[in-house]
Amino acid sequence: MNRQPSSLWKKAGQTFLTTALISASLFSSSSELFASPSKADSSKTATSTSVQTKVTVDYFYESMKKTAEIAGIPFTMAKPEGTMLQRQTAAKAIQEWLSLPVSSNSFKDVPEKHAYTSAISAVYQAGIMNGYSKELFFPKSPLTQSDIDLISERILAYIQPFEIEEATIRSIQKAMEQGKLTSHELVQMYLDRIEKNDDKGSAINSIITINDSALEIADQLDAERKTSGPRGPLHGIPILVKDNYDTSDMPTSAGCICLKDSIPSEDADQIAKLKAAGAIILGKTNLHEFAFGITTSSSLGGQTLNPYALDHYPGGSSGGTGAAIAANFAVAGMGTDTGGSIRIPSSFNSLVGIRPTIGLSSRDGIIPLALTQDVGGPMARTVADAALVLEATTGYDPDDLATSYSVGRTPESYTSYLDEKGLQGARIGVATELFASSNAEEKEVSALVYQAVSDIRSLGASAVEIKIPNLDQIGKFPSLSSYEFKFQLNDYLGELGDAAPYHTLSEIIESGEFDQSQASSMKSRNARELLETEEYKDIVLNRTKVTREALLKVMAENDLDAIVYPTTTQAAAVIGDSQNAGGNNRLSPFSGFPAITVPAGFTTEGLPVGIEFLGRAFDEGTLIKLAYSYEQGTQHRKAPVLSE
Repeated sequence: MNRQPSSLWKKAGQTFLTTALISASLFSSSSELFASPSKADSSKTATSTSVQTKVTVDYFYESMKKTAEIAGIPFTMAKPEGTMLQRQTAAKAIQEWLSLPVSSNSFKDVPEKHAYTSAISAVYQAGIMNGYSKELFFPKSPLTQSDIDLISERILAYIQPFEIEEATIRSIQKAMEQGKLTSHELVQMYLDRIEKNDDKGSAINSIITINDSALEIADQLDAERKTSGPRGPLHGIPILVKDNYDTSDMPTSAGCICLKDSIPSEDADQIAKLKAAGAIILGKTNLHEFAFGITTSSSLGGQTLNPYALDHYPGGSSGGTGAAIAANFAVAGMGTDTGGSIRIPSSFNSLVGIRPTIGLSSRDGIIPLALTQDVGGPMARTVADAALVLEATTGYDPDDLATSYSVGRTPESYTSYLDEKGLQGARIGVATELFASSNAEEKEVSALVYQAVSDIRSLGASAVEIKIPNLDQIGKFPSLSSYEFKFQLNDYLGELGDAAPYHTLSEIIESGEFDQSQASSMKSRNARELLETEEYKDIVLNRTKVTREALLKVMAENDLDAIVYPTTTQAAAVIGDSQNAGGNNRLSPFSGFPAITVPAGFTTEGLPVGIEFLGRAFDEGTLIKLAYSYEQGTQHRKAPVLSE
């Protein structure tokens, strides 16, 4: 498409209608542009009859001229001939004015060699004018005043410059379709933001390694897009991944100096799936070393900061991913969760985080902490983006037999669950015993989540107070990370072969090349001589059984779609103070059931708080539906203010 001078694009960006209004208009299937004249007329109330008046060419021309003035771009449209305006005439005038790229025609009522065919296909592809249906455009139908208003909004949305902050997968793909953006340009924008605010400026310190080949990969994907089109929604999308996922082109360190030069020969299964979908692994993020804790400090990466309050923790152990995605250093990210390591940093950074059912996605190629509980999953700024990344990373993997349980239990698409009305008619159990209130901070977090429950009701769901059976007993079970870590880490190091810098946990401890604040934890884990003890077996069998039965019982007896509670009982703590997140996050790993956390607002200090939805095994689709409806109905997410 022809470009306008950059200064005009900047001016346009300053004078547009609000982004939310434009976005809603751009992606709606409006009755005005989607219906025949009679249907459009009948859908209006008496008070809005005036906007259904069929417009003249003069009215259309003056409206488009005003749109150009608002956008701050030259108005070069040739005024159509005639008096009354038809849809095909408007399409041609708009296509020529904006130099819209021509695409293939898909409407049965528009002949292939019609004078208006290319224009109709162009405005449809640009999202400026829809059809009556996927097959019918009604080219000779008249337009109304309300149609013109909506067309103006869509034109403003189409010509506005791309803004990287809070960009979504959908908005990025739209910008690439429109020729506003290439993957190369997108990667460079994120690299610039990282340099300004991770290395310097706010110095969030969330990223350990940048992929030196990211721009080259972006060029290859841009070329592929031109020749054969995008592979799917992740084509050309930069993703940041926690540095305990194996990457064959970058070191995988778990945040430890001892593994700073360890480059695995193969990608982790989920990384391979992301690359196959066209995603660009932009870099590796910091984590709490070996995923031991929830404050995200490591011997290799140092201390990561919370972008909402630089003197506060970002959560952990996936705190590098959480801080980076919150700060808009990539479109989305990958974390891992053994006890709460996706959901805690998501909550602390106003993100959406999904801990999937154990077995939905492969753990092969992820440095283990406790495979009985370990999962990998997406962290993103929106539910839709998290769903798209989840969809790309699931599936059977012969190298992780747990994934065999997912066969036949996953939907064709998780994005089909993105329903704004998803809470209508749903039944939600409110686990009030998990709402802590022993101090002022906990009371504030609980108050925000109680407000979230009220919002859930106002969005059409029934929310009932529940008591989870045997909750005290469940809470007394330990995490298995202190049992399994040594043996599973040794297995991982053994699979690295001769290239492994160290071959056992004992060798790492002897080297001294690790975070010395974790020395006692490392040594106590290394002191275990056997894994298959009676104590261990009792935990594995009884903990899982008791937790699953308790959750399934309360859900069945109350006919629940999900259970909700605060993701964490406290918000992010000041760096140097003790960080307490509570034990709510253990219900999901102890049962193996999925959970999703969604932003629920901010404390009076401006610290993010999350609400967690927990569901049945392999019912991620329902959780996505409920979380999306809540997200769209509340819109709590907002970007942090960085120092650049």
